[in-house]
Amino acid sequence: MKKLVLSLGLAAALVGPLAPAAHAWGFFGHRAITQIAVYELPASMQAFYFRHLPEVVRKSTAPDERRAKDPAEATRHFIDMDHFSEEKPFAKMPRAFDAAADKFSADTLHKYGTVPWTVIETKNKLVSAFSERDTAAIITYSAELAHYVEDAFVPLHTTVNYDGQLTNQAGLHGLWESQLPERFITTYKFDAVPASVLKNPLDAIWEVIQQSYGFLSATFDLEATASKGFTPQTKYTYSHRFGKTQRRYSDAFADAYNKLVGGQVDFRMRTAAPMVASFWLTAWQEAGRPDLGPLMTPPKLRKTEKDSLDSQLKALKANTLAQDQQLLAQRKEKKVEAPDEVKAADAGEALPPPPPEPTTPAETPTEAPTAPAKVKIKTKGAAGTEKTKTKP
Repeated sequence: MKKLVLSLGLAAALVGPLAPAAHAWGFFGHRAITQIAVYELPASMQAFYFRHLPEVVRKSTAPDERRAKDPAEATRHFIDMDHFSEEKPFAKMPRAFDAAADKFSADTLHKYGTVPWTVIETKNKLVSAFSERDTAAIITYSAELAHYVEDAFVPLHTTVNYDGQLTNQAGLHGLWESQLPERFITTYKFDAVPASVLKNPLDAIWEVIQQSYGFLSATFDLEATASKGFTPQTKYTYSHRFGKTQRRYSDAFADAYNKLVGGQVDFRMRTAAPMVASFWLTAWQEAGRPDLGPLMTPPKLRKTEKDSLDSQLKALKANTLAQDQQLLAQRKEKKVEAPDEVKAADAGEALPPPPPEPTTPAETPTEAPTAPAKVKIKTKGAAGTEKTKTKP
């Protein structure tokens, strides 16, 4: 690992800081972890989160979705620890943001990543949302807090070599956090680990980051080991997406790499879920444990909802959620309507066909005039007893 860090430091000095091009865990991984976190909440919170499960899961990828519009968003998802020190970076990095900024400057921190402090900032926003009994804000900040906590569990979010681009392993980020989970989710083991209140949330997220950093050597080395059985022609495949030709690892290579590193990916996903739930629980605790029932209509789960929750909890315990296709991430997402799109009918009703395109007189075929339809009109006389019929 020492040799790798030294080479990364030299390469980083030459090419400068690079922001991750891929999204941690991909949409699939983020949404799967967030859903499982809901199952690990205590009953006092679980009903509320389960009622809003689809929205919390969907919004857990919102931070990635706004990266193209918000230039400041990207650095909230990672922290390049090996930039700050080639050896023992965690001993040299202050955990509090102000102390770290005094030592390295705030600009440097924002350039090389702020994920631990973004987690705490988002957690504090969730505390305020709970205190204010703001349902919409609770859902939004719960989803975003989940996203940032989950990002901290990705080893490649702790290094300047985030995509293997400095070690001739470009594409490793997408392989590790997206391709493998999507391909092998049914083989992963998710445990129902109950959430617990975090005594020191900042220390907790730093511990997560330090563990992720410890997996870096295996992440890179096992890719090199798997590569020995492949040629460039069999190791990679090419696809055309978003108007660009992209190179990615082949499915055959993903299978070989998964045999070596799959347990690591499984472990990071499995341990991320209870940490997300614990951050939610801690925020709720810091807000004074508000009763979430009044924020629900009706204030308790309906029988159908309770039956569904019980079924999913049993599937989690039996580790068949993915096999039974009960993860929302496994379902195709419906098209989201534009905010200014107005329906002319209730949901489920067919909209009327659009009006025909106007035509010029020369384009309009000449038709023989038709006789007007006969319509009978009945009227009453002044006395109210006479009836007359006319045919216009």
